[in-house]
Amino acid sequence: MVPDPTAATNAATAAPFGSCHVHLHDPSTIVQCGGQFWVFYTGHGIPSYHSKDLKTWEPGPRVFTSAPAWTDPVAPGDNFWAPDIIHQGNRYLLYYAVSKFGRNESAIGLASNPTLDPGDPQFHWTDEGLVVRSTATNDFNAIDPAVCREVDGELWLAFGSFWSGIKLIPLDAETGKAAVADSRMYSLAHNDSIEASYIYFHDHYYYLFVNWGLCCRGTNSTYEIRVGRSGKITGPYHDADGVDMMTDGGTLFLKSNGEFIGPGHAGIITENGADWFSCHFYDGTRRGMSTLAILPLQWRTNGWPQISDPK
Repeated sequence: MVPDPTAATNAATAAPFGSCHVHLHDPSTIVQCGGQFWVFYTGHGIPSYHSKDLKTWEPGPRVFTSAPAWTDPVAPGDNFWAPDIIHQGNRYLLYYAVSKFGRNESAIGLASNPTLDPGDPQFHWTDEGLVVRSTATNDFNAIDPAVCREVDGELWLAFGSFWSGIKLIPLDAETGKAAVADSRMYSLAHNDSIEASYIYFHDHYYYLFVNWGLCCRGTNSTYEIRVGRSGKITGPYHDADGVDMMTDGGTLFLKSNGEFIGPGHAGIITENGADWFSCHFYDGTRRGMSTLAILPLQWRTNGWPQISDPK
């Protein structure tokens, strides 16, 4: 029997479901380097964890020991938000947000490194500066970057939080910065509480995962993950009922269940032929501590993703 494509995933019946037992918020896409998996997350200097098996995680170095000078006029301090990372050419490109909570005076920056292994002599993070910025006069918010690669190899950056929703811009594949030749900004999805986008290509479709609801409230958080898909990375994206994501469309994919509360910031990694879905959640057994989860991901016969039975 094929599950209803509009049904929410309810497999998370307890906090241990998918838990990696490490405290983080807004995890990046998980990437590999030198036999290790790496994930970056919100915090001073952009901290990291690494693992050999996706199960046992250890703290890694921070990206920055001090905030790049260009970030100070945007938001003083170095509490950078919601990083994302991709391996492009001979470098790792890490995008991160600079902002203050509840404001759209924000920016997305870029740092690069030839390796993520701190024991490698080539290990060195380079500040590549500003990628995109929003101000109080804009109708969008330049936070929650999500970098993605199109089938033809082109790079794109999705971002956005509240305001007019999720945006997408092309990137220069060589520099990782905004493409000068095409400065168009595409609108992908909108909802009164939308943010934390992520785009993943699977079997002829680009899938757009987004968060609805409110984060950062521990066990009172209302985050849930919605999804739509499109044949083109620039959209339009529609949910399983055919509703455009620009008009509140979005099929419910993952929600709170029991002590598994407020899942957010989607990511997908393939390992040994299997797909795994990463996110954070608020652990009801640990007073709402934000925690990394890695969940088994399957694709239904109709193409829509679902979290499979954790057993």
